[in-house]
Amino acid sequence: MDFLEKNKRFLIPAGVVVLFFLLWVSDRVFSKYVTFIVTLIGVYIVAAESLNLTNGYSGLFSLGHAGFMAVGAYTSAILTFPVELRDVFALVKLPNWLGGPSFQWPFLPALILGGLFSTILAFIVGLAVLRLRGHYLAVASLGLMVIITALAMNLRGLTRGSIGINSIPKYTNIYWSYGWAVLTVYIIWRIVNSSFGRAMLAIREDPGAAQVQGINLLKYKLLSFAIGAFFAGIAGGLYGHLAGAIRPYAFSFDLTFQIVIMVVLGGQGTIAGPIAGAAILTVLRYIVKPIEEGLKIYGLVELIYATLLILVVMYRPEGILGRRLFKKR
Repeated sequence: MDFLEKNKRFLIPAGVVVLFFLLWVSDRVFSKYVTFIVTLIGVYIVAAESLNLTNGYSGLFSLGHAGFMAVGAYTSAILTFPVELRDVFALVKLPNWLGGPSFQWPFLPALILGGLFSTILAFIVGLAVLRLRGHYLAVASLGLMVIITALAMNLRGLTRGSIGINSIPKYTNIYWSYGWAVLTVYIIWRIVNSSFGRAMLAIREDPGAAQVQGINLLKYKLLSFAIGAFFAGIAGGLYGHLAGAIRPYAFSFDLTFQIVIMVVLGGQGTIAGPIAGAAILTVLRYIVKPIEEGLKIYGLVELIYATLLILVVMYRPEGILGRRLFKKR
């Protein structure tokens, strides 16, 4: 551990270089199907790490993560949608303040703007719901996700309703996916190891004691909620430009449930835990899915996820790579 701590300045960049070399090899060696799965793991790492900041480090229990992903996905999809196809798909034309009807946004600015819209929404909603605690906060954030899904279903001129938006440019590749994954992990790691992160951990362990020490609970909760929402919006945009199509039901409770399990399974309150959880559950889904379709036992993947969640909570609540949050005294 001392060796790693002393040489992390060199080991971290070296690890990133090795990672992208392996991604370059896999992009050329593996089939498109396997490459798609590997790329999807990177997207889920962004989503799981962002939820981990809110739930694992701040001690909140938010279930509205899929809603923020939907905001990011629809924003980036609408902004980057080809101009010549807008009339064909009856999509609303961009107003002048977003470039006008004949402007198609580049991928990166559209992705970032989707994250910023998610952040603004998190600030607005967080001012109200973050005064709640425990299961009250969970229910309120879940209600936010339901509202966003309902809006996506009913604002047909903007989202095409239940039909969804097809023919989205597939900009997300393995490099975009893991580039954002590395950036997300690095930023959250820096946040956690700062005074801001220590304040979040204090709030998680004992909100009352943290408040007595002069920590503004709402301020730090709101910032962690908003930062998590930003990266959730990025993950949603990456997902939309990987799949090439988005629909409201893709951002329902199932997606939130899946991301929560990734965090809990890997180890909430750790950096490596959500990475492991995202990789394990994504690979497991694509292994079990053909079996599910062959046996015609629909819902088998969700049943396995739920079983894993129960087993982890019962026998290893700190997760696969986590540490115990509560030790015997």
